Amino acid sequence: MPFIQRHQVIQKIHQDRLVALFFHQDITLAKKVVRACYQGGARIIEFTHRGEFAQNIFEELSKLCIDELPEMVLGVGSLTDAAQASTYMNLGADFVVTPVLRTDIAHICNRRKKLWIAGCGTLTEIVQCEELGAEIVKLFPGNIYGPDFIKGVLAPQPWTSIMPTGGVTTDQENLKAWFDAGAVCVGMGSKLISKDILQNRDFETLTQRVKQVVKLIQNLK
Repeated sequence: MPFIQRHQVIQKIHQDRLVALFFHQDITLAKKVVRACYQGGARIIEFTHRGEFAQNIFEELSKLCIDELPEMVLGVGSLTDAAQASTYMNLGADFVVTPVLRTDIAHICNRRKKLWIAGCGTLTEIVQCEELGAEIVKLFPGNIYGPDFIKGVLAPQPWTSIMPTGGVTTDQENLKAWFDAGAVCVGMGSKLISKDILQNRDFETLTQRVKQVVKLIQNLK
């Protein structure tokens, strides 16, 4: 199984500036979602650990990326302890995302030289993450804080890299606000991979939506 270096994932996140995230318990549907996102130009996906036996689905997605989608960077989100992180890294996770700051996850990811992105809601938490080696932090839930929070953080800490998740939409005005505030990338879930798309299995619409968002983000550079 190929090993992607932490700095390579960081570079890719800064380059593409979009992390698409989703969960679905149907493994066949999940594979089609990943393929549709790939065809639309997305190259970074966060599969969220939110259902029973989610690790089994992730394992199949990891194999899919290795066999068919070699440029895809596949990470895992919503992890709450080091044991989960270890399991997913053994299954091929390229990066780990948590909803909160967990030092046990930070330690095990650093030991494996894997990128970890922790959810933060205060400047103090952001500083603690960076002292633990975090290269990117997640502003979560982003809709509660908004772009002005990022501006406020970057004033005293221009070196901080922030990814808002939650409250990010496919609208140009919304995306522009986040990036103008200084976000290095955005995490986008249901606004990109909507419930309607999943229920209707409308993967062509998903591909086109991803293409539009990728183009929007690149034009905002």
